Amino acid sequence: MKIAVAMSGGVDSSVTAALLQKEGHEVFGLTMLVTPSDEAAVAAREAAETLEIPHHTVDFRDIFNKEVIAGFCLQYSLGRTPNPCVNCNRLIKFGILLEKARELGAAAMATGHYACIEKQSDTGRMVLKKGVDRTRDQSYFLYKLTQPQLTSAVFPLGNMTKDNVRKIASEIELASVERKESREICFVPDNDYPRFLREHLSTIPTGQIVDIKGQVLGNHHGIINYTVGQRKGLGISSKEPLYVVGIDAQNNTVIVGEKQDIYADEFIAADLNWIAVDNITQPLTLKVKIRYLHQEAEAVISAADNDKVNVKFRSPQMAVTPGQAAVFYDGDVVVGGGTIERVLN
Repeated sequence: MKIAVAMSGGVDSSVTAALLQKEGHEVFGLTMLVTPSDEAAVAAREAAETLEIPHHTVDFRDIFNKEVIAGFCLQYSLGRTPNPCVNCNRLIKFGILLEKARELGAAAMATGHYACIEKQSDTGRMVLKKGVDRTRDQSYFLYKLTQPQLTSAVFPLGNMTKDNVRKIASEIELASVERKESREICFVPDNDYPRFLREHLSTIPTGQIVDIKGQVLGNHHGIINYTVGQRKGLGISSKEPLYVVGIDAQNNTVIVGEKQDIYADEFIAADLNWIAVDNITQPLTLKVKIRYLHQEAEAVISAADNDKVNVKFRSPQMAVTPGQAAVFYDGDVVVGGGTIERVLN
């Protein structure tokens, strides 16, 4: 099979290409430029040269800025905490990059994600599952992929551990094994979101910080600087530690409370994508992950109005954050997911 490998210059995508090459596939590298720096493209090209495979670079900076960065900034200005990697995977990597791969003759596109895809024998559906290496599992970021996208996706690292991947990279002398890895968002490599947002938003109005009873405690320098669960950098003093428990974008206020106030057991999720099922017709008891590093927790998921779902946890969870992805699991299987729209308590 002719397979395109989305190469970032890192060890995971480089080993992905090497594994597919070893299996006898016709492999070529495909790197997208999404930031002003071309460092990733240079590293990817070097890896492709080591593997002696063709390599192509495509400039997606304009569309990435429009589809991913602009939305990221908008969500923060609305008091939400978005997850841009989720949208990038659906719209960019397995959207226009997959289209480009097909234009170049590829039958499928592989990435270095730690996740697995299986075809259900009884239904024919493609099912997304967790990667074997639980410390690296990235199924959370892939929950928005559609059936056609999953059909065209290949994840060779899904059944491997990171240690095995590094070992392979060393054995074939890939320079990428020496590259420092980052788990930060690619377009904010220093992880300084407020700085990035200040550079991309025209106005950032100041406002008030209030407690859960509405009492004014101080002032903030823009709601973009805050997220639910945040404790540090509030700029107000209190006998007890205070945390951000909510952001009211309409009134431009940051709401704070004590630790017990940042727990919630129910929320509404919207913008749903189902993978293992067409939809839900009755309540389902599943495990739910409300952010990438969250320890998934049991919840009952039931249909709500306007193609949304109600998620009710068995026990309260810390910092349920509007804008973040909520992904629903049945064991290793990603049933589906959505965006946390509103916390109900």
